[in-house]
Amino acid sequence: MLKIAVASDNKNVSGHFGHCQTFEIFETDKGAILTEKSVDNPGHKPGFLPNFLNDLGVNVIISGGMGGGAVDIFNEHNIEVIVGVQGKARDMVTAYLKGELESTGSVCHEHAHEHEHEHGCGE
Repeated sequence: MLKIAVASDNKNVSGHFGHCQTFEIFETDKGAILTEKSVDNPGHKPGFLPNFLNDLGVNVIISGGMGGGAVDIFNEHNIEVIVGVQGKARDMVTAYLKGELESTGSVCHEHAHEHEHEHGCGE
């Protein structure tokens, strides 16, 4: 059993993890999606969301971009971080389960620079 969260805006992968509308939570087993539910983003506070998703039992997080602090906390919880992703949330989970989705390493180092598209942080 693997639980995958996708930072999402209108069921599409969000460009920035902390500012997404919802987290689409997919429970999967043996490469198949068993359930999908939407959880509202409870708010962007430094360090809060990685722990919130850890408490939900998430094993993998998929996002467009993400700050380095969040990546560090996910790593501490042994949660796999996949960033630099665009597309429909469900499609990206399917691609991940097939082994076709790889992180591009788009980590936002400067939250003040919201327009650095080459790093996948703006959107």
